[in-house]
Order: sequence, then structure tokens, then C-alpha cells
Amino acid sequence: MYEYISGAVAEVAPAYVVIDAGGVGYYLQISLETFAAIERQREAKLFVHHVVREDAQLLYGFATKVERELFRLLIGVSGVGGNTARTILSTYSPRELQGIISAGNAVLLKNVKGLGLKTAQKIIVELSGKLAAFDGDGAPAAAGVPGAEAFDEALAALVMLGFAKTAAEKALRGLVRERPDAPVEELVRLALKML
Repeated sequence: MYEYISGAVAEVAPAYVVIDAGGVGYYLQISLETFAAIERQREAKLFVHHVVREDAQLLYGFATKVERELFRLLIGVSGVGGNTARTILSTYSPRELQGIISAGNAVLLKNVKGLGLKTAQKIIVELSGKLAAFDGDGAPAAAGVPGAEAFDEALAALVMLGFAKTAAEKALRGLVRERPDAPVEELVRLALKML
């Protein structure tokens, strides 16, 4: 629903920030990583993840899209909620977290407050394959590669059409390899034939 919120930093603390965007104060829960990035700024642009629960609507804010994507991957693991994911991202930078998961180091991951060994192992098992889509800098691997922007737009279009993200990604990766300069429309059309 929200992509980002940009505005004046009205209030900031290690666990949250209030962004004044056009006279409306948005309370966003943040990690220590994001806090370190914005604590001395007057203006901030935070990428948002919106959670709607029966008893609350929560906004989580992130200084980078990479951190937000890692948060989304973490909360996709059964037993990991928003607060646990935020604690993990407060304990380890996105790059460190990727290294821990890639190395399969559940013992190091369980050092996060409130995270047990079984949940740490589950995170590693479920996310080890998904993190292959990121390069060493934590950015999506397609960034800077010919066809990257078209890939992202085509993927978003296919997901909006109701196709599973993983199946759409797989189809598009093959197509972008074959035709790196293909426009978005062609990628979507060809992917639809494959799905």
C-alpha cells in the first residue's frame, strides 16, 4: 500500500521515528540500522512495510530497499513476526545477515535476543535459496545488468496478474538471459506463454 514516506523527522528514537509528511505524523517502527542512518537528519525518506492485523495497523520503516526486502523475507518464515525480524535487522547489518544465512551459521543467528536455535535453523533453511537473488552488496542481483529494470517491471506486472512470484521470476530470468534488451511488454507476453 505504501512504498515510502518522505518528510521532516519530527521525532526519532532507536526503535521508532515520526515522519511529518505534509502535516501528518507517521509513526514507523525501525531497526537500529535505520536509526543509525537517520538519527541526525532533519529530512528522511523511509521505505515502508505496512502490516494490518486484527488489533493494529503497523508501519515499519527502512533506510534502504534491501533492508525492507530482507525484513519481508524474514517475516515470511513461520514463527518470525515483525518485532523478531526488526530485532534481527538491529543485531546484524543486511550484509552480515546474508553472510550468516549463506554460511548456515544458526549458532550465530540464535544470538539475537528472543530467537531460539530451531527458529534460527528454520530461517537459514527457508532463506538460503532466496538470498541467492542478492549480490554481495545486498542489492538485487539484477541491478546494473542489462534488462534489470525491465525484469523488475515485468515481475511486478506478472505478480499483479496473480502469478506466483517465484514462478514468474524463474520464467523471466530465462527470458532476460536470452533477450537482455527485450522491452517490458515483450517479457510479460513471453512469460505468459511459459506460465
